[in-house]
Amino acid sequence: MTFRKWPALIALPLALALPGCISLGGEPPESLLTLSPETRAPVGAGAAAGPNRPVVAVMPIEAAAKLDVLRVPVAVSDTELAYLQEAFWVEKPARLFRGLLGEAIRARGDALVMDSDETVALATVTLRGNLIDMGYVAADSSVVVRFDAVRIAADGNATTRRFEARETGVPAEGPAVGAAINRAANTVAGEVATWVAGG
Repeated sequence: MTFRKWPALIALPLALALPGCISLGGEPPESLLTLSPETRAPVGAGAAAGPNRPVVAVMPIEAAAKLDVLRVPVAVSDTELAYLQEAFWVEKPARLFRGLLGEAIRARGDALVMDSDETVALATVTLRGNLIDMGYVAADSSVVVRFDAVRIAADGNATTRRFEARETGVPAEGPAVGAAINRAANTVAGEVATWVAGG
C-alpha cells in the first residue's frame, strides 16, 4: 500500500490506519483560527423593533459532515478529502459563520438581530442555511466559502439563494488559509446581509 505525500495535508485514511500511534492527549496547537468581522456595529449602538425595523433571527447553521469538526477541509480531488495540517478552528465552522452573519446584518444598522441560541418568537425575518464549503481546494490553491441561505418571512414564505466567494493563489499553510477564508466568509456574510435586508 502506498500513500501520496502531501507536506501540508493529513489524509483521513492515515489516521484510521495508525490507531496505535495516535495520542488523545497530544500537544495543543500553537494557535487557533477564527472568523473576524471586517465590519462591526459601533460600540454603544442599539436597535429596537418597530414598523420600519425588522427583527432578524439568525438560526443555527447546518453544515456538511466534513465541516462538523475543528479542522480545515482540503479538497484533494473530486473524490478525496484531507485536512490541513496544524490548522484548527477555535469553534466549529458553522457556529463561527453564524456569528459572522449576525454581525454583518447588525452592522447595517437597519435591523434588530437575534443570533443567540434562545428561541425568538417575535422575529419578522428568520435566516437559516447550510454551510456547504469553507475550506481549501488543492487543485488551484484556493479557498472557497459556499452557503445556501433560506430567508423566511413572518408570513411563512421562504426564499432561498446560494452565495459563494473564492480566493485563489493561497499557499497551503494554516495562517494564509485562515486569513483567506476569513476574507471570503466576510464577503459571503455581507452579501447575505444585503439580501436579507432587501427581502
